[in-house]
Amino acid sequence: MTPVRTYQAQPVAPRLRLPPGACDAHVHVFGPPELYPYNPSRQITPVAAPRDTLFALHRTLGIERCVIVQSMVHGLDNRVVEDAIAAGGGRYLGVALVPLDVPDAELARLAQLGMRGVRFNFMRHLGAGADVRDVIAMTPRLAAHGLHLQVHFESELVHELSPWLVQSKVPVVIDHMGRVDARLGEHHVDFQALMRLLNAPGFWVKLSGIDRIDAHAEPQQRYSKGVLLAQQLWRHHADRCVWGSDWPHPNHTHIPDDAALVDAIAQIVPDESGRQALLVDNPQRLYRFV
Repeated sequence: MTPVRTYQAQPVAPRLRLPPGACDAHVHVFGPPELYPYNPSRQITPVAAPRDTLFALHRTLGIERCVIVQSMVHGLDNRVVEDAIAAGGGRYLGVALVPLDVPDAELARLAQLGMRGVRFNFMRHLGAGADVRDVIAMTPRLAAHGLHLQVHFESELVHELSPWLVQSKVPVVIDHMGRVDARLGEHHVDFQALMRLLNAPGFWVKLSGIDRIDAHAEPQQRYSKGVLLAQQLWRHHADRCVWGSDWPHPNHTHIPDDAALVDAIAQIVPDESGRQALLVDNPQRLYRFV
């Protein structure tokens, strides 16, 4: 596959000044592939997006802490995230990809290295995922190691997955606002099901992906509908929201401007005290930065 660039080569600083300790709760790192081979079953071959490039971006954006999520680009080989955590000076943590039959000793090792959760995908473009019943059956083992469950699913699956997810024995973090279609608005059945699911104890949502759920809008209108849904999630579930940039933006329709994504936080959460909660206090409770 020809390598695809998915992120800006020269990012710029946002207008919004972020609070000290601000956390980007959803990024990936890719390669360099000569050190961290790509998964042969990957759907895309991205241009390398290594940890040093991520660290430099965060200095530009004013972000001090981060959670790196293992990607299917590297599959179940979590070394690329493990090494980035080790290089992050305590300011970077992770979420791993593991098989359902992962040994308890491996879960303990991952937790010791700074992994705070494991992620399971229910996205058709990423290939066949695990059975949700098997994932939920695994959650007592996650609980034993202080790991939460992170789920990435297509919006219409919220109805099918919800009765199972509420049985989780650990907190559940929902990626990218449930991947709802922002063009359908807040009253659509998928978004309303997401809002109801978040009423259950222990559920969190990432206010990431405004650029994904409104990815085909005209440039001058881009992300406005995503912002509206993020505002609704914040108004109703502010104590269990975190924010993420989703850098380096794989499997996308365009290359987002990370500064624009940061500046959009001011629309989603207009007050400084709210941004302190979204970017600092909530991530601290969920991820337990030391």
